[in-house]
Amino acid sequence: MLKLKLYIILLTIIPCMGCAQKKETFPEKPNIIYIMTDDHATNAIGTYGSRLASLNPTPNLDKLASEGMVFENCFVSNSICTPSRATIITGQYSQTNGVLDFSNGIDGDRQYLPIEMKKRGYETAIIGKWHLHEEPSAFDFYSVLEGQGKYFNPSFREKNKGEWPKNVVQTTGHSTDVITNKAIEWLSNRKDSQKPFMLMYQMKAPHDWFEYAPRYEDYLADSKIPEPESLYHQPNWGSEGTRGKNDSLIDVIGSSVSNRHKFFNYVDKLKIDPNLSGDEATSASYQKYLKKYLRCVKGIDDNIGKFIQYLKDNNLYDNTIIIYSSDQGMMLGEHDMVDKRWMYEESMKMPFIIKYNKLIKAGSRNETIINNTDYAPTIIDLAGGHVPDYMQGKSIKPLLENEQPDNWRTASYYRYWLHLEHHDIPAHFGIRTKNYKLIFFYGRHWNLEKVGQRSRWWLPDDQSIKIGPTPPAWELYDLQNDPYEVINVYNNPEYKDLVISLKEEMKSQRELYHETDANYPHIQKIIDEYWEK
Repeated sequence: MLKLKLYIILLTIIPCMGCAQKKETFPEKPNIIYIMTDDHATNAIGTYGSRLASLNPTPNLDKLASEGMVFENCFVSNSICTPSRATIITGQYSQTNGVLDFSNGIDGDRQYLPIEMKKRGYETAIIGKWHLHEEPSAFDFYSVLEGQGKYFNPSFREKNKGEWPKNVVQTTGHSTDVITNKAIEWLSNRKDSQKPFMLMYQMKAPHDWFEYAPRYEDYLADSKIPEPESLYHQPNWGSEGTRGKNDSLIDVIGSSVSNRHKFFNYVDKLKIDPNLSGDEATSASYQKYLKKYLRCVKGIDDNIGKFIQYLKDNNLYDNTIIIYSSDQGMMLGEHDMVDKRWMYEESMKMPFIIKYNKLIKAGSRNETIINNTDYAPTIIDLAGGHVPDYMQGKSIKPLLENEQPDNWRTASYYRYWLHLEHHDIPAHFGIRTKNYKLIFFYGRHWNLEKVGQRSRWWLPDDQSIKIGPTPPAWELYDLQNDPYEVINVYNNPEYKDLVISLKEEMKSQRELYHETDANYPHIQKIIDEYWEK
């Protein structure tokens, strides 16, 4: 009997001893690769089905999209390079992170995304365009373009090559090729291949001036690029805030494809045949503009194909989350506009494609409204981390699992802070819901000292002009019935109640995200005066 009792005790003790000696295990963490380009509009990605899709501009991106989820309604909160990148790295809107325009950067203590990822045991790297002024010191490794960077033979500031900003290395080749090769080299030479990584692989292209690799010279040479109708005709578009009273400012607001804009238009910039005039000159300008742009896009897509093949060849593809986005959209002739900055759809909408075989159903599409404040929270959440309270965005992980979270946003807030700088676009803010877009053009610079000034960096000093603040005005677009935003219905009485509710939502978001103008009384005065008009 005693022997039996001892036997039973041993049976209970021995398994427990084994448990004590067994190491604690965790689920394998996915690698995360965030691919970002500059100014890549959804219209220039095949999977988004725009007028350019018939040209098949992005077969590799489309293949990636077919293996993951495409977000149809992803929006930028401030459509210029530096502020958008600051929002992506911090998960915060512009006033909170302090980057309203190109003036300020993000120092190492506020580079929240890599900081949080390192807490989860990730090795972090950023390669390519950074454009946030300060050293990306929170990353384990960086090799980033100097400022905006050059298209050809770009120089990089690189970790372990000296003290920032003197740690410069020179390269040879087209920037898209060089950045891709650098990303592959970093993956190939990682010291601890067992550690999960987050790589931010960020290209300069297709940023203006669209300098493509010479091998693409013949790409689309014999093609006619589909043109938007609003390039030529949009009599009910805009407001006094974008056209001036009685169209008095139409030739000095918004750099143009046609020769409408007196000082910045692509008919002049691209040296279109002077024997052409009117619509012929506009069409020739558009065709040249789009072909240069799409040749840069072709270089991006080919390099992404090369990069993905490397991942597959090195057993990195299946356990890697791949995200593709751009820092904002781009006006590709719509409304006779170039560049971004506008709250109009082509500028505000961002591509967002995400592939992760273990979580996301292939071929999924999602129409939920997300924006670039959500990028950092999502990456942190997918890595198994807790989204910090200081981030204003939300993780979209539930959306990836086909769940609809309670109290998800029904509108995305937007603010362009500059006024008549670089591409002559008036300052404005607004909200975009699933079916409507309300914009308030208040026409003042945030910096009181710059009110009334006009930056003309492309003109000699003796040709600079000042037109002062532009008229405040509202615009409302019914996206269900007017997806190309060519009919401003703000003054249509049928939309009176809708305007009231949209303004309430706008005010609520401005307060929630600390985007009010409490620190800018010269702007608040305009808002108060015109809020009910």
